[in-house]
Amino acid sequence: MSDEMMMRLMGDLFPICRSITGEGVRKTLRILQAHIPLIIHEVPSGTSVFDWTVPNEWNIRDAFVSNSKGERVIDFHKHNLHILNYSTPVHTRLNLAELKPHLYTSTEHPDWIPYRTSYYSPNWGFCLAHNDLLKLPEDTYEVVIDSTLEPGFLTYGELSLPGETEDEVIISTHVCHPSMCNDNLSGIVVATALARMLLDKPRRHSYRFIFVPGTIGSITWLARNQDSLYKIRHGLVISNLGDAAGFTYKRTRAGNAVIDRLVEQALAETGTEYRVLDFVPYGYDERQFNSPGIQLPVGAFWRSQHGTYNQYHTSADDLTFVQPHQLQESLQMLATITDILETNRTYLNLKPMGEPQLGKRGLYQSIAGDSNHATLQSALLWVLNFSDGTHDLLAIASKSKLPFRTIAQAAQLLAKTDLLKIHS
Repeated sequence: MSDEMMMRLMGDLFPICRSITGEGVRKTLRILQAHIPLIIHEVPSGTSVFDWTVPNEWNIRDAFVSNSKGERVIDFHKHNLHILNYSTPVHTRLNLAELKPHLYTSTEHPDWIPYRTSYYSPNWGFCLAHNDLLKLPEDTYEVVIDSTLEPGFLTYGELSLPGETEDEVIISTHVCHPSMCNDNLSGIVVATALARMLLDKPRRHSYRFIFVPGTIGSITWLARNQDSLYKIRHGLVISNLGDAAGFTYKRTRAGNAVIDRLVEQALAETGTEYRVLDFVPYGYDERQFNSPGIQLPVGAFWRSQHGTYNQYHTSADDLTFVQPHQLQESLQMLATITDILETNRTYLNLKPMGEPQLGKRGLYQSIAGDSNHATLQSALLWVLNFSDGTHDLLAIASKSKLPFRTIAQAAQLLAKTDLLKIHS
């Protein structure tokens, strides 16, 4: 999927008012079905999922505050961040003093609309730019929120791509945020593009993409899939992939999983600025996959970390904030990570008694035409020396300080001779 296609998809999704439940999520997932064969799941309100309960479904048709002249001074249809997400229905008249406790602004960014939610505490309210709040005169205001909060369903999307083995790689991204692009339409469109890319490739691993509402969605998915969690060998939670920052990787709870070593190797080879963070039990859905009773090897992959950029959770996180080439860089980085996952193996040296003679097997001739033949020759020796059934190619690349692709190329050449075989 090209960067223009990702931006076009983002533009299609941007106007939709999403939440942790409701028609906004369904509409979003149906749009994605035009690009990938996504299966949509519905889980009834009231369903017990570990220590949580699937909440009532929220939908909204209209919301506004109008002055005594009938003019809408706050209008949900102008921007869906104007509504406190999950607001209960209301129709009343209030003076300004009575209205103000239900108005949310950001004094730090007074021209932007903040994003606020009230998922699990019944409440109602509106969000607006602080400078617009200051302009509201004393008046009697009509307040209307035409919403429903009643038994329904939690909705999520899932795509399974079987591979040669049952070993799964899970890619998770959250679909609950309304009109904000970096958080998290960027994660949605990049995950969709990556899934399209993997659809057309031979796969050693199986891949599972899940598009879930934050927190309650991943908890629900985990509760419903307990019997098959053992298949998950690697995973990433992705978000915030459209801004201009360098890449950030957050390690798994264990800190030394294959996905940890793999992403750090891939980032180190980019030659660009990046950060690697240790796991903390705060953030996006990686904390659910790494909870102590589950402990799946799932890291988190971003550009800017949540909460660290000015536009985060505001109306300024719009279609002008993300850039096509940044989405494409994020996609290519994730494609590199999956390529390494597919290629990384553990090998066994079949002639470990001293250094085997490479020349008589034609290996020097095989690499002579390679522009990087000196590095590849070194890689052959590294692979032979450490292919003892305990070091995978990632470990050898890390020890040798050689690019993973070079180490993998050397292993492939050696495996064509009687010197090396796949161990696992």
